[in-house]
Amino acid sequence: MIKVVGLGPGHSDYIIPMATKAISEATVLIGYHYYFQFIQHLVQPNALCIGKELSEEEKRAEIAIQHALEGESVVVIGSGDASIYAMASIVYQKVAEQQLEIPVETVPGISAFITAGSKLGAVLGHDFCCISLSDLMTPWTTIENRIRAAAIGDFVTGLYNPRSKKRYWQLKALKDIYLEYRNAETPVAICKQLGRTEEHIKITTLENLDINDVDMFCVVLIGNSQTFRYKDNLITPRGYLNRKPETGLEIQQASFTEILNNIPPNTLQKDTLWAAIRCIHTSGDFEYINYINTSEKAIAIWHEYLKDGGTIVTDVTMVQAGITKAYTNKYNNQVVCLLNDPEALTLAEKEGLTRTQAGIKLAAKKYPKALFVIGNAPTALIEITDQIHEGILSPTGVIGAPVGFINVIESKERLKTITNTPYALISEKRGGSNFAAAIVNAAFTLEEAKSVAL
Repeated sequence: MIKVVGLGPGHSDYIIPMATKAISEATVLIGYHYYFQFIQHLVQPNALCIGKELSEEEKRAEIAIQHALEGESVVVIGSGDASIYAMASIVYQKVAEQQLEIPVETVPGISAFITAGSKLGAVLGHDFCCISLSDLMTPWTTIENRIRAAAIGDFVTGLYNPRSKKRYWQLKALKDIYLEYRNAETPVAICKQLGRTEEHIKITTLENLDINDVDMFCVVLIGNSQTFRYKDNLITPRGYLNRKPETGLEIQQASFTEILNNIPPNTLQKDTLWAAIRCIHTSGDFEYINYINTSEKAIAIWHEYLKDGGTIVTDVTMVQAGITKAYTNKYNNQVVCLLNDPEALTLAEKEGLTRTQAGIKLAAKKYPKALFVIGNAPTALIEITDQIHEGILSPTGVIGAPVGFINVIESKERLKTITNTPYALISEKRGGSNFAAAIVNAAFTLEEAKSVAL
């Protein structure tokens, strides 16, 4: 039986009961000779203690296997936790390579970075990682990739084997990489000889980190972008005071704020920008800020119109369905779609029109002052714009967002020429019922733009 035991950082108070029991029952103990001073009071008088040098990890594992095969109760000791940059890995590997039937057990210990975390207060409050800077067995290119990934990922980072007489440059290289991604004022803690009489902790910043203060008896902790210092504590918030939105309204408002914070540079007026944000929210595509085009103050004009109970005419039922009913119920708006109206069907057959064109033509007669919203059919948009140019119709506005390939661009070019009627359009071949409805909803909710600091 082999037990690989972590001793914690060094002080006897940090050795867990499971480790104490394993050590006191061992007949053979193997480890770096420096560590035996911390467990002498636990070792049986007749137990064999075999001390080795730092570089003899593989030899220690081989000796442990040899004594275990002879029937001894073997304990392999190491500082911190036995499975973190310690002896557990090589012992298990050796047993597996030789396909031995020796039972192996890992007895956990309190690792250096966990000890550092407790000494510093709450620096490990959110996602963290550990990186060893020792390139004795790991190529530096691999270590450098891990450093950069941790820096980009904004992990709180614990550094093992940060510096020695022969490995004096790696920590400086890490510092330079982190400064590419982290604020220079990011808190850094150098924790030396934790749990021992020589314990010393220095809190500094990433910019002021002096690599000469660090040696092999240190573990270094680097905070993330949220970590801050309060007195002698480092605190990394987990987010309790920044709870994620849960209700539908909270999620929607948070989404609008996220869009506003990441929106590309633009010169849109505030009411048009609000419509663009609603379109981006609908599509998840920031490029839509480049595809929305409105006449001056169109959204603001429609906001007042809709608040006064104005009528909306749509070309298809999908647009009708996309307009939020909570708004139309609040302001008593009528949303009309005559696509399937018997009179429109008769008109389509009689004049050779598409159903949507016929529905819009009929609606223009019945609701000449309405806000016309076209989200599907370019023929419907052409019908509206032609009537406006001919002086037959003078609506409150036209939203043109038909999507497709035939007559789509031509219908929108017609809409752009209107001068006396407010309009909004989704340019090129893009658009659809959802975007047409999104622009209407933007007009309904223009006052809500203030809540996202628009």
